[in-house]
This record gives sequence, structure tokens and C-alpha cells, in this order.
Amino acid sequence: MRHAAVLSGLLGVAGVASFVTGLQPPTARPEAVPAAALTQARTAQYRGVRLPVPDGWDVHRLDLDPARCVRHDRRAIYLGRPGPQPDCPARLFGGAETLHIEPLGERSGDAASAQRRRTPVVRAGKLARFTVRENVGNRVRIELPEVGAVVTGVYGGDPLALQSVIRSIRLAGKWVAEPPPRTRGGGIARDESTAATLNSEDSEWTKGKGFDTCTAPSLRAMAAWRRAYRIANIYIGGASRGCAQPNLTRSWVRAVRRMGYRLIPTYVGKQAPCNMDAFRVHFKAEAAAREGRRAAADAIAKARALGIPPDRPIYFDMESYPSGKTRCRRAVLTFLDNWSRSLEAQNYVSGVYSSASSGVRDLGRAKGITKPQAIWFAQWDNKAKAYGGPYLRNRWWHPHRRIKQYRGGHREKHGGVALSVDNNYVDGRVY
Repeated sequence: MRHAAVLSGLLGVAGVASFVTGLQPPTARPEAVPAAALTQARTAQYRGVRLPVPDGWDVHRLDLDPARCVRHDRRAIYLGRPGPQPDCPARLFGGAETLHIEPLGERSGDAASAQRRRTPVVRAGKLARFTVRENVGNRVRIELPEVGAVVTGVYGGDPLALQSVIRSIRLAGKWVAEPPPRTRGGGIARDESTAATLNSEDSEWTKGKGFDTCTAPSLRAMAAWRRAYRIANIYIGGASRGCAQPNLTRSWVRAVRRMGYRLIPTYVGKQAPCNMDAFRVHFKAEAAAREGRRAAADAIAKARALGIPPDRPIYFDMESYPSGKTRCRRAVLTFLDNWSRSLEAQNYVSGVYSSASSGVRDLGRAKGITKPQAIWFAQWDNKAKAYGGPYLRNRWWHPHRRIKQYRGGHREKHGGVALSVDNNYVDGRVY
């Protein structure tokens, strides 16, 4: 990425991201979620279960954050099995709608058996008509054997608020969740042993240092660099992609993953309309929504051709732009909104690369749009860490959804092979 210099002193869109994890104020009597809110929301996915996330709801991945407490005092969706020792407050009072989706058949014992006997088994075609009836426990449990998942819902004062969310669930084919890496004591693994485990080809995210270079290196070069790095970017397509890719094929992807690499698939499409001087290919502001959808469709086709399956990320490379120009900023956010919506509709993880001080900060501050599930930001301060910078709030894209490009173009040599690369620190989604 050759134009990733961080700009400072630019104005952004005010406000806090609607889906960022954080405290939600309690409501006296939650109302049913309006259909319009559901259709505009981003999508949560677990196994074969997909549902739009209503405004004001948080989403938590328990397999990636096993100490997370499944709380019923704030509207949230929890995905995966909880850890052995959740970090919960000493006193807590429910009253908000929550949804917990976890693998089917995880529980054991007499209580679980009794619960299963009175649990409805719902087929895909009946979810849209499911009725949440009031009961003494203010909860409902639904088994979805088609995807090996069970949904547990809790409502506050009005079951309709939960019912509208359940009715929005769609089954989109089976997705097998990998178990989180654990130590012998049952806790989540850490440090170097964690890095090796998380780098398995089936895990959704990984940690460690990576590099990106304009064209996919030869297999010989990738093998020579393997001792120094285990994460690499690939530019899979786009109108602004700067280099030919003679090495980048489906067999190349398979080969480098067998070497132990994790990959960051990136699509370099048309750039911001106010970047005409810096980039030859740009989209018009009035066509931002359509161009965002078109870019996503092409990126998905390119990813599939390389054997990159759904549930994996594709990052759009939106290079630095003058975000202080309101019309330009709005056009970029509209473009990226439609990019993310379109990717998630096809079960891919939406990602965005941009400068920390323009595209990524604007996304973090924006309201009323579908935000990417993962971000990759350029901040060339030579600090290999994903948090603590001046532009991004730490609660944005947390946990394990960040990649930081911390050093720009330079030459490195490993195993006798020299390449011009940027450096990245990864604590986020990869293939």
C-alpha cells in the first residue's frame, strides 16, 4: 500500500459507532425491535445461523473471549460456548433482551436433559413465524439441528422485543466452529504457544507480525521468509491494484497455507472521489452505493477463484483521503457501507484497510451504517501493537479484529531473498 501516510488534524463524523461493545443504559420496558432497524443492521454469524443485529445491540464471540460474562442487563448477542470461569460482577439484575447461540449438544446432566425434553425443535422454514410466549423464566430455547446449534433467548418486559429478533434468523448452511485454544488448566492459551495454535489454518483470527508486498512472491521466496513471518497480505483484485500477480493462483494459496502462512486477502478498488490527483481510478460520489456493491461482488468472485471460502475476510483498500471534506467523507462511508453489507450477505467477513486518521477513524465515528467486521489501519509509528494510538478508540473493533500497518515500504532480506515490504502487526481476522 503505497499511499498510506497518516494525516492529522482532520475532522471526522461525530458520534460513537452503534455496534461498538460498551455499556448500554437499562430500559424500563424494552419495545419490540422495528423491522426497519433489523434490515439496516449488520449481520451476526455463528455456524449456519445468520441474523441482522438491531441498533443498540452488542455482539460478543465467547470462543474468542471466554472470560466474557453472558449478561442479561443489556441487549446483546452472544456467539459460542462460554469459558469455564466467566468474569461476572458480584450482583447483576436482568431486564434486557439477549440472544445466545452455541453448539447443540454441549450440555450434560439431568437438568440439561429435562430442558431438552421441553425445547422446541425448529426447522428453517418455521423460524420466521416463531412465537415467544410469556413464561416464568422470561426465556426460550430453540434447537436448530440443521446447523447443530441451539438458541437461548431472554426477554425483559415484552417478549415481542425478543420475538422480532428470533424471526429474523436465517439458516445459511453449516459452519463448524473451531474450539478456542486452551491451556492444561482450562484457560485461554497465551504468548508464544498461543501464537502457534491461533495460526492453525482453521482459526478465524491470529496474532503476530506480517508483511505485505505489491505482488505475491514466488513459493521459493515465501519459503525463505517463513522463519521471519507467518502472515502475509495478498492483493486479490480491484481496479487500483498496482502490480500484476503471476504467482497468485489457487495452488499458490494452498501451498503457502501448507507452509503455515495465514493470509490477508485485500481488494484494491476505485478510490475516494476527492483523491483524483493521487489516484487515477476513483468512484463518483453520486454512485458510491452502487460502486461499493459492485466492488464487493467482484472481490467475492476473485476470492472464490483463489479458493478462499466464506466466513473469511476480504479487506477493501481505501487509501488515505481528505476526510475533512464532508461530501467526500460521506461518499466514502456510503461506499464502505455497501461494501460491508454486500460481503456479509454472501457470508464473507467484511474488512477495510485505510489510514488511521481518515478512513478507519471515520468508520469508527460514523452512525447509521454497516461497519466492517475487521479493520486494517495504517499508522507508521514503528510500534508493533494494535491498541493505544491517537486515532482509534480501544473499544473499536475489539477483540481480535485489528491489523496495524506500522512501518511503510523498505527492503528486508530473509533466507537470501530480498523483498520490498510494509510491516504489519496482526491481532485480527485472516484466512
